[in-house]
Amino acid sequence: MPRVQLPAVTPKRRAWNNGRIVGQKRPLLPKQVWAIRTRLELARNLRDLTLFNVAIDSKLRGCDLVKLSVSDLVRDDRVRERVSVIQSKTRRPVQFELSENTRDTIAAWIKSPKMIGCRFMFPSRFHDRPYISTRQYGRLVRNWVAAIGLEPSGYATHSL
Repeated sequence: MPRVQLPAVTPKRRAWNNGRIVGQKRPLLPKQVWAIRTRLELARNLRDLTLFNVAIDSKLRGCDLVKLSVSDLVRDDRVRERVSVIQSKTRRPVQFELSENTRDTIAAWIKSPKMIGCRFMFPSRFHDRPYISTRQYGRLVRNWVAAIGLEPSGYATHSL
């Protein structure tokens, strides 16, 4: 049987990762975590501060973090000290403790007018979505990292 040689195929557009840093991103150092936390406190951005603090304390993946419901973190008008959540990727429970600072920001965020009647901790502004997307969370992380003078391409949601 004769072998047929196919013509070489040349790509018509650039690869999505051409020139980008791919692979594992750097973790944030403790002083960088405090710098972001301080900036969010000074800006009085309660939602972002709560999201950042919960991300640091829980170490959850972005998809699980944005899906946290109010009932996961709050019981009987008190913020829980220890929380257990089922991960969507592994279907295994993960437990984490919330620091006092995080519990205070959660309590303040829940009492804010933006959270009236919300089921999820980080609701979306769009009516067809109950919570923010993981892409929006990624954009927020990029903005937080850029705000303290770091190169955003070197950090991602797993850096928290």
